[in-house]
Amino acid sequence: MDSATVLRLANDQAMQYPSVELDHPFGPDNAVYKVRGKMFMMAYELRGVPSLNLKIDPLDGEVLRDAYAEISPGYHMNKKHWITVAGEGSDDGGEPGAATGGDRLDPDLLHDLVLESYCLVVAKMPKKDRPVDPDTFGGRSDSR
Repeated sequence: MDSATVLRLANDQAMQYPSVELDHPFGPDNAVYKVRGKMFMMAYELRGVPSLNLKIDPLDGEVLRDAYAEISPGYHMNKKHWITVAGEGSDDGGEPGAATGGDRLDPDLLHDLVLESYCLVVAKMPKKDRPVDPDTFGGRSDSR
């Protein structure tokens, strides 16, 4: 999947979630997606490559970075809790997509990553402030 498609699909999905706001605090080229004021996704261009930062469980992030060439540690973010996702053809030896894994990012995985990022942020909110139940929203089950 190419980088522009990654950003388009992620945007379309995120904007359907309850209480999501799109902001541009770092300028017009950096789209920050927030749920109740807390960032869960950021879309930007890095050296000409459309890229996406997403919050991730640290163990999942490690596995994903090893398995997918399009997933790398979060650019300008906490490398343990964030990943950068860029589409195919973005491998430039150290930036998004520089991992050496053999699998390819597909729309279903991207969907799961955006959903997981949203739910991780919602789960940290006080229960009274949560727009959804993060354990069950989007077909997730609390048996995970």
